[in-house]
Amino acid sequence: MINTFVVLAEAAGEESKHNPIIPAWQELVVGSVAFAVLCFVLMKFVFPQMEKTFRARVDAIEGGIKRAETAQAEANELLEQYRAQLAEARTEAARIRDEARADAEGIRQDVLAKAREESDRIIAAGHEQLAAQRESIVRELRAEVGTLAVDLAGKIVGEALADEARTRGTVERFIADLDAAGTAGGR
Repeated sequence: MINTFVVLAEAAGEESKHNPIIPAWQELVVGSVAFAVLCFVLMKFVFPQMEKTFRARVDAIEGGIKRAETAQAEANELLEQYRAQLAEARTEAARIRDEARADAEGIRQDVLAKAREESDRIIAAGHEQLAAQRESIVRELRAEVGTLAVDLAGKIVGEALADEARTRGTVERFIADLDAAGTAGGR
């Protein structure tokens, strides 16, 4: 057992010679090799993969921004086109409405003109018909008044006025006297 103490004491002596702040050279070599391997693995496999991921994210973000800007520009362009089409449609609708009003006014004027023409035609036909009836009635009345006048004159005079020429002359004179009396009385 004494031997064990001696070995421990020698080890403690050696340790006391060694500075605890400075590591042993073997540990430095092993640590440096492990660090170099770790750096190599990181540089060879991890960093390129991370760089790809970062580049992909940057591309996605920048691409997304570019796509959004492009989509915004297209949307603005479409909006302007729609506004232009809407303005054009409103202008066209106003033009069509004005044309329809003008056409309606033209049709209205045509219908009124046709109605006036028809009314004038009907009035003219009525006047012609009235004039024809008046003439017919005047002829009938003249014949009847003439006959009545001849009969009355025959009764007053006492002789028969059978002679047609005489009768016609008497009737014509009587009607002329009636017309003259009507004309003179009307003035």
